[in-house]
Amino acid sequence: MSKSDLETLVADFSIDRASPLPLYFQVATHFENAITSGLLPPGTLFENEILLADRIGVSRPTMRRAMEQLVDQGMIVRRRGIGTRVVQPKVRRPLELTSLYDDLATAGRKPTTTVLAFESLPADEEVATKLGLTPGAPVVKIVRLRAAQVEPIAVMTNYLPADLVTFGASDLAERGLYDLLRRKGIHLHSATQTVGARNATPQEAVLLDQLKGTALLTMQRETLDDTGRVVEYATHLYVANNYSFEIHLVEP
Repeated sequence: MSKSDLETLVADFSIDRASPLPLYFQVATHFENAITSGLLPPGTLFENEILLADRIGVSRPTMRRAMEQLVDQGMIVRRRGIGTRVVQPKVRRPLELTSLYDDLATAGRKPTTTVLAFESLPADEEVATKLGLTPGAPVVKIVRLRAAQVEPIAVMTNYLPADLVTFGASDLAERGLYDLLRRKGIHLHSATQTVGARNATPQEAVLLDQLKGTALLTMQRETLDDTGRVVEYATHLYVANNYSFEIHLVEP
């Protein structure tokens, strides 16, 4: 696509300020659709964010957040001295978010779940910020112990907006959380995930049948649906010697 074609694509886009969709999500979705359809082929260079924000009619922070979402999805890349360009191939498999339950079941490892907590409570400041809610808004906190072939491998804590939870603890013992959300008609779109590591506390070591201080993998995830709403904030702990994260990297 030439520079003039890109300018036309930007000029033809109109923000809907009456829409419940966040402005950054509208912008990101517009470019995402152009990339997946081939209108913005690999190698297309974007002009800088200040000019893009001005042309589209949004603030610079809004434009920056939209571009960050495209970076997180692996659709564009930023390089100092070169700029921002499209790297996503024209043919793209749909994004599929899977839960640990799904992964274990697919691998034939017979997942089992023990629900340790299932409670409604007002969101504290951290949870409210992660879910895009007002502090004190009702959320449901879920804590589960996940095992594979009776061997404990993860302690998972999830917070969800209360209006999305139409299932109970017994349902979570039989199905994965994402399966239950999809059955409610929620279409998961994307997630931001941070992976780290730390040592187990005494209580965590007992739950996971490990020695005190055993190394654990940590994961924090914020999941969005196709309207841009954050539907889940999760903090999970995994036994490091029984679990690994697989990431596919592609040379742009």
